[in-house]
Amino acid sequence: MLFCWRRQRRAAKVPPGPLRDYLAGKIPDLSNDCRETRFLAVDLETTGLNPAEDQILSIGWVAMDGLTIRLDTAGQCRVRPTREIPEASAVIHQITDDQAARGGSLGEALERFLEVLGGRVMLAHHAAVELGFLDQACQSEYGFACMIPTVDTLRLAQDEMERRQETVRSGGLRLNALRERYNLPRYKGHDALNDALAAAELFAAQVAHRAEDKPLPLHRVLHRPGPLW
Repeated sequence: MLFCWRRQRRAAKVPPGPLRDYLAGKIPDLSNDCRETRFLAVDLETTGLNPAEDQILSIGWVAMDGLTIRLDTAGQCRVRPTREIPEASAVIHQITDDQAARGGSLGEALERFLEVLGGRVMLAHHAAVELGFLDQACQSEYGFACMIPTVDTLRLAQDEMERRQETVRSGGLRLNALRERYNLPRYKGHDALNDALAAAELFAAQVAHRAEDKPLPLHRVLHRPGPLW
């Protein structure tokens, strides 16, 4: 597959370290059924929405084997920012400057994250945000973007609504709003680990509802962010 070939080519250019190890590793077969794929549900909390200016504050994740959520794999790491956290941002995620100061470096967080991501497809809600910040972080730390195969639960919801010719109401694509469609409980938002788990549960419900007993190949639900695909 072209994407895998491009990952291998990039791995050869990246200096030895966590990103090179990640890119050189195998990824799941993108033609496999989603229910046979290994995922890592991920969420980031950040100081804002612009990867070029804002910073990652925390990364949360939980692994999925097919549609089975592996709670024993749940993890989260805080990242120590290099600037004060904007007040408007702190109100949302409730991470204070004192709490953030106890976090590790961005490099340490990326190393841990890339290690647990190895061999899995990333899963996120509104994945463009996560991919933007992770690409920017990897560019900053390693000089190259990370090229992560990703499934976006928001995009899956959009596709399903378009197929059903449903009108999307204001706020209807938010994580908790979509969870309500599948009678999933409401979690406290804007916590990286909680939101990663919430996205994992939403994805399991989306696939179970959409695929029924028919195979749903992974390549049909992958988020394709740009020309690298």
